[in-house]
Parts: sequence; C-alpha cells; structure tokens
Amino acid sequence: MCLAVPVRVVEVPEEGKARVQVGSGENFMDISTLLLPEAPRPGDYVIVHAGFALRTLDAAEAEESIRIFRQIAELGVNEGRALEQI
Repeated sequence: MCLAVPVRVVEVPEEGKARVQVGSGENFMDISTLLLPEAPRPGDYVIVHAGFALRTLDAAEAEESIRIFRQIAELGVNEGRALEQI
C-alpha cells in the first residue's frame, strides 16, 4: 500500500526543491516540487509521496488530513494493546 502524506513547506532553497516539516515534531525532509504547476511557498502544505510533492493543499484540508492520520495511528496503537490482552 502506498500513502501520500500532507507536510508543511518550511523552505524553498532552489527551484524544484523544498524542505518540509513532517508532523509537528523535528522531522524534516527535502522533496522535489517539479510535479507541481506552481512552486510552493514557505507555510504552504503539499501532499508528498516517494519524495515528490503531488499537489498543494489549503491549510484546513491539510490539518483535517493530519488529524485523521493521527486518529488512525492512535487506533492502531490501541488495537495492538487489545490484541496483546487476548
């Protein structure tokens, strides 16, 4: 299964590249923005898969996606705990 995740652009060091923050912690990665019709700006959110930004999201859409991913992760953790008790 492949998963594309929303990330926040923190820097655009050169054309076709961006540095993004993954989640709310100290996880950053460098990505390609060559597939986007317009270069993102710091503060923009993009969907990333395999190191490539696929599209730009508005902040509300990105935050909703992140909230859903967190809920899924929490369910997975709780599911694992429930299975350990069986």
